[in-house]
This record gives sequence, C-alpha cells and structure tokens, in this order.
Amino acid sequence: MRKMKKVVCFGLISAMMLSAFAGCGKNDSASAAIKIGGTGPLTGGAAVYGNAVKRGAEIAVEEINALGDIQFELKYEDDTHDAEKAVNAYNSLKDWGVQISFGSVTTQPCIATSADTYADRIFALTPSASAPAVTEGKDNMFQMCFSDPNQGSASAQYISDKKLGTKIAVIYKNDDVYSTGIRDTFMSKAKELGLDVVSETTFNTDSQNDFSVQLNDAKNAGADILFLPMYYEAAALILAQAKSMSYAPTFFGVDGMDGILTLEGFDTSLAEGVILLTPFSADASDEKTVNFVNKYKEKYNEVPNQFAADAYDCVYAVYQACKNGKVTADMSAADICDIMIAQFTSMTFDGLTGNGMTWNTKGEVTKSPKGMVIENGVYVGLDK
Repeated sequence: MRKMKKVVCFGLISAMMLSAFAGCGKNDSASAAIKIGGTGPLTGGAAVYGNAVKRGAEIAVEEINALGDIQFELKYEDDTHDAEKAVNAYNSLKDWGVQISFGSVTTQPCIATSADTYADRIFALTPSASAPAVTEGKDNMFQMCFSDPNQGSASAQYISDKKLGTKIAVIYKNDDVYSTGIRDTFMSKAKELGLDVVSETTFNTDSQNDFSVQLNDAKNAGADILFLPMYYEAAALILAQAKSMSYAPTFFGVDGMDGILTLEGFDTSLAEGVILLTPFSADASDEKTVNFVNKYKEKYNEVPNQFAADAYDCVYAVYQACKNGKVTADMSAADICDIMIAQFTSMTFDGLTGNGMTWNTKGEVTKSPKGMVIENGVYVGLDK
C-alpha cells in the first residue's frame, strides 16, 4: 500500500510538472511577436520617404504592443531606392523569419520585392509604392497609398473642380513608372474634362538637373498651372529654376512631392503656394491625427508627412486583420497570408489617411484625397 501511495504521489507530481511546462509554453507562444518587415531608402536621395515610413510604423507598433494582446516585431532594411538592393534586403528579412511584409517604400524596388513575396506566399501591404505593376497578378500584394491611375485622374478632377487654372503644362519623368503612370491617367481625365493642356514635356534620370527647356515651353505657352507628377528631388529643382526665370504659375503635385519641405538645403520659400493631393493632413483637428502628430514631433522634431501616416495606418490595418482573423505568432507565413487576404478583401478600416477604407481583389485601396497648400513652410488643408 505504501509503495502504491509513492507511485500515485510520483504520478501526481509528474502531471503537475508537465502541466506547468505546458502552461509556460502557452504563455511563451502568447507573448511571441509576429514579425513584420519592409525595405526602404533609409539613406540616399530618397531617404525622406523611407525614414518617414519607418518612423510612422514604429509609433504604431509601440502603441499596439502596449495594449498587451497581439505583439509585433518590426524590422526595416535599407534598400537606398534601388531594386537590386531591395531584393537583397528582402532576403535578409526572410532569413530573419518575416511573416508579414510592408513591401518596399518606393515603386521600382517594390515591383521587384513584390515578385518575391508572391512566390514565397508572404502577405504584403506597401504604404507608398503606387504603381499598378506592384500588385498586378499578385493576390497577396496590397497598397495603403493611392494607385498611380487614381492619383492622375483625381488630380485632373481636382484642378477642374477648384478651377485652379485655365492653361495647364505637364512635366513628367519618362523613365519612371510612378511618374508616367500618373501622367497617363491625368492626360486621359484632362481630355475627358475638357482641360486645356498647352504644354507637355519630359525628362529622365540623366537630364534631371536642367529644366530650362521644359519651363520655357510652359511659360511661352502661357500655362498658369504646372502639373508635376514626380518625386520631390526633381520638383525642388523645377521650383528653383522657375523662380530664376521669373515664371510663377500655380504648381500642383502629387504624393511624391510630400517631403519637399524637409529636403536638406532646400529653400522652403520656393514651395510657397504649392498645391498637392495627399490622403493626410497634419493640421487636421481630429483626436487620432492630433495624437499622432504630437508623438511624431516629440520623437523626431518634425511634422509627419503622408508617408509616415500611411505606414502608421499599415500597422493598424494589419493589427485589425490579425485580430479578426485570429492570427498568432506561431503560424506560418503562408497560413497568415491566406487569412490576411480574406480579411483585407472584406474588412473596412478607419485610419489617419481615410475613413471607411476598403480594398478590392487587386489590392487597391479606396479612400478620398485631400487638397493641401504650402503656406509659410507648413501644409494647410484646402478642404476643411
């Protein structure tokens, strides 16, 4: 009898120990973080975009992790706005064990990395790579930003609705899919609306230091509004050279110009009166925007741009989808991918850059742009 008691006692102790170990395992799993990674230009000429995205995402991750339920671990690799380096950076993230991707920040690198995330069945949500080629033929690739076609047509519609000018000139970069994509749909919509495009000129990477020919063509044609579907580096030179030749039309840009005010060495007075379409207004008075802007300014001593806001929204949209889809850190990237696709094509999301956002099966987001004008070195909303 005494021997049997010892056996029973030993069995109970063993069971308790196994239970304790099982409990520890469960807690470890619950506290493990879902790994999210992305690539972007953290150095080089386009670093304004990459660092804004990284910072906006970091703020959102900090807030979500503080809630204590789903935990995220965020990692960004520098791709210097180069497609080949972006692929190498993505491979580093894959070695790290990335489970959800924020793609790449700029368009050409994201076209390259989106092919890999598709092949690897890793769900990807880019904050800012806007070309249709980013998502085309890839059921797992989604955008938080407007697609290029939407930006082009929305710009033409906005110019028409607000009666911003009577004669329009267009300057675009012909070896950049971002610029050409926006240009194409702008021209199509402008024709549909009966807008008078009096000058259309172009440039490429090798010729983006001198815009005298393009500006003289626009000036001689009497253009009173100049549409610039391009990134801010080239736009900054255009603004400076236009002033030097005493040409002062209304300048109208798209989201690639957001960040021009923080370009090192740029005279911000040159951007006075520049109008651009963006989904985010840092001077908005809603509680969500005010809190984000204040945190961003406190941490980085600058006003967040649209890229930072889109990245912040990316994290929260992924968080919503993970909660609804009951995603856990021990799931494979492929299983998470299936859940995220189902969630994103069915859910509605409210964020900094829009309320009631939805995504179609092509990965394109639906949300409304806001008109912004630069006044005294800050963005001011036109559509309050």
